Amino acid sequence: MLVEMRTYTFHPGGAAKFLKLYQSRPLEIQKSVLGNLIGYFTSESGMLNQTVTLWGFDSLDDRQRRRAKLAADPDWQAFLNQIFPFLVSQESKILLPTDFSPVR
Repeated sequence: MLVEMRTYTFHPGGAAKFLKLYQSRPLEIQKSVLGNLIGYFTSESGMLNQTVTLWGFDSLDDRQRRRAKLAADPDWQAFLNQIFPFLVSQESKILLPTDFSPVR
């Protein structure tokens, strides 16, 4: 298993607007395609106006296949067009669990 950590940074006030839009249909679309939502977080200290998501995948190939399927979804594309004005940056990291990690 591997974990993809996605961090999105928004303009001030943008994270709240994003979350309001996301919690309806877009969250369900993403969960149905990507599958293993480990956690969804907002920043409280440090860099503010961020959301951080952790998604679990069986492999890099699994991640690539699922991300491509999500990117091809017209409803997902429409959602992205709605949120782009709120977004400042996005970052994706692939995390590999250690032998002693509870998430494996």
